[in-house]
Amino acid sequence: MTDAGLQPSAEIARRLEEVRQSLSTAKPAGYMQILNKDLLGEPSSGTLAQDLIAWIANILDDTLSIVASRPLLASFADRFGEIADASVKIEVGKRAVELLQPKVVSYEEQDTKIKLVLANAYESQEDYTSSARTLQTITLDSSQRAISADDKAKIWIRIVRCYLEEEDPTSATTYLNRLKTIIHEVTDNAVKLQFQLSQARILDSQRSFLDASGAYLAVSFEPTVDEEERLQSLSAAITCAVLAPAGPQRSRTLGRLYKDERAPQVDEFSILEKIFLDRLLSTAEVQAFAQKLQPHQLAKTADGSTVLDKAVLEHNLLGASRLYANIGIAELGVLLGVDGDKAEQYAAEMIEQGRLAGYIDQIDGLIIFEGEGSGERMKSGQKHGVVGKEIKKWDMNVEALAEEVEKITTMIQNHYPEFYALHMAA
Repeated sequence: MTDAGLQPSAEIARRLEEVRQSLSTAKPAGYMQILNKDLLGEPSSGTLAQDLIAWIANILDDTLSIVASRPLLASFADRFGEIADASVKIEVGKRAVELLQPKVVSYEEQDTKIKLVLANAYESQEDYTSSARTLQTITLDSSQRAISADDKAKIWIRIVRCYLEEEDPTSATTYLNRLKTIIHEVTDNAVKLQFQLSQARILDSQRSFLDASGAYLAVSFEPTVDEEERLQSLSAAITCAVLAPAGPQRSRTLGRLYKDERAPQVDEFSILEKIFLDRLLSTAEVQAFAQKLQPHQLAKTADGSTVLDKAVLEHNLLGASRLYANIGIAELGVLLGVDGDKAEQYAAEMIEQGRLAGYIDQIDGLIIFEGEGSGERMKSGQKHGVVGKEIKKWDMNVEALAEEVEKITTMIQNHYPEFYALHMAA
């Protein structure tokens, strides 16, 4: 019997029909011979996909018992991956899965093997969504066979990585969350490492750059990872730190990365050094850095600028606060390469969010800087306290100077009492 709508070669169709009409005891050997000798033992023919599908349809036919068909299908599943042509594997695998669907309970192990080969074929053609969807249909909660936490984790982490390749962090997160529930039972270190890396990639794709930087940095310290891959993770950690919003948290992250003795070995070290040392970034440096970014890292934000543009502007604004005690709003815009209104908007936002200390004098058109913020969002009624900070700083400096003068006077009195008495009397 051949599958409806498919046209195997005339010779294979004839051979299959002969076996089908033979005695029940002779059928398994006959089908096995066709598979090993005529289908997979010969050079690939132009009808290989149709011939294999016809063979599968015959062994799954009701005329052959499950006891006889299961080892035949197992032999096919074991050799399915040997087929060199990915398109043949996809065509045969898809149809095999369809034919097995009504009977999957009886062929769970064979169904799993076929789907794994089919997923590999999709990935070889960079069709990661189809691979993920195929892997999702594998039965992992079975009453027929025991499935370990490691086996489940391997399937789920592949699904996560496939969706990440397709820039679909939402679907990837769904399966990463499933993996979180059993990760404590997983013994395979490779899977645990892939779990950590996938977490970092999801945070990266969701633009949680500070968290992503920390996750990448953790992977870069894993001793089981090759040196080259550890440096790649360190590079990704630096990139995410650069893209993170300017402020105290990013400064601490940049400090950890800058002090890492491996940092000078990666290309991103030069921009890391400039940002850590609060130096202004030039347009050429930013453009060179942008060429290495992923598409999601160059996505537009609500105000029309890219994530990188915003990160650089905020950094340069923070850098300007180190150089100037105050600056005109228009002049700040020129320094940052934007108009004055946008410069004022960014400064106000950073001050409000506690990422920059200072205040804006709109009457005189000035921004008065008071260093880096505390990282805490400004509360209502806090403005006047912040504005008076400069005066408090002046008072503290005057007080410190007075204390130093008093110390020097005391030292003179102790070491030169006659000189002190003479001049004090005068």
